[in-house]
Amino acid sequence: MEDFVDAFFNLDIIRRASPILWSGLLQTLLLAVTVVPVGAVGGVLLGLLTSSPNKTVRRSFALWTDFFRGVPPLVLLVFIYAGLPFAGLDTGAWGAVVIGFLLNTSAYYGEILRAGIESVPRGQVEAARSTGLTATKTMGLVVLPQAVRNVLPDLVSNTLEVVKLTSIASVVAMPELLFQARQAQNATYNASPIVAAAIAYFIMLWPVVRLISRLENKVLVARR
Repeated sequence: MEDFVDAFFNLDIIRRASPILWSGLLQTLLLAVTVVPVGAVGGVLLGLLTSSPNKTVRRSFALWTDFFRGVPPLVLLVFIYAGLPFAGLDTGAWGAVVIGFLLNTSAYYGEILRAGIESVPRGQVEAARSTGLTATKTMGLVVLPQAVRNVLPDLVSNTLEVVKLTSIASVVAMPELLFQARQAQNATYNASPIVAAAIAYFIMLWPVVRLISRLENKVLVARR
């Protein structure tokens, strides 16, 4: 038991590794507050385009959404980081992560919002248009607010997944939490920094998990 504790919960090693773990955590938070809004904005645009009355536009962007939902985000990230430089487009680690997350997460946000838009009764749109609202104002003032409310638990759940997915940035040597924890592990030959990183992720994301549960319960109650 003592060997187990020493290998995975060595407080002295965690204390010595805490400066780089802390810097990694800050990098993870910065990455999250960058890629989540970027992905969400892209998702709104895709949600609107895949709900377009124009069949060509709708099908084209539905195909775009399906493609980037189907490509593993790790493969996409490695391709952007290591593949695009051969075409003269060197985005660097930060740019590769932001572009990769924009393409991947916006596809998921877009599909969720498309479902939300389609869940709004057609009568709501017709009633809004009958009052003189333009199609743009109807979408922005009537349809989108209801669509977001209808799929809010799914949106928050997807946001949670996006934050967890930031850990794959370590494969392009971005010094986020997992990368720094692995560096500390390699330097100390001990798994305690990885355990500390896992605990940090849990503490950071557990409130969001509870929020999702509350939202899901409220939606279930509202539908009864």
